[in-house]
Amino acid sequence: MEEIEKDWRGGVFLCMAKSSLEADILESKLKSEGIPCIKKYKSVSFLEAALGSSTTFPLDIYVPENALEDAQNIILAVPLEECEPIDFEDDDT
Repeated sequence: MEEIEKDWRGGVFLCMAKSSLEADILESKLKSEGIPCIKKYKSVSFLEAALGSSTTFPLDIYVPENALEDAQNIILAVPLEECEPIDFEDDDT
């Protein structure tokens, strides 16, 4: 199994996204909460990443060490059972 780098370019490992789309969603959520992040492509050449042909390759996401705990809490999935149901039948218009 491949060893994950804990530190990279001034950031610490947060998680591995399965695709570029998933990484973009995580990046957007983190940035909206004020947490910068860096995406590191795995097993992809620079040219493939630049041309966008790396959409199905995994990516590691790194954040500043002092924001790691907040970032982990932000990307934590919430089970649907814990969400309050929405009544779509009640329309005020």
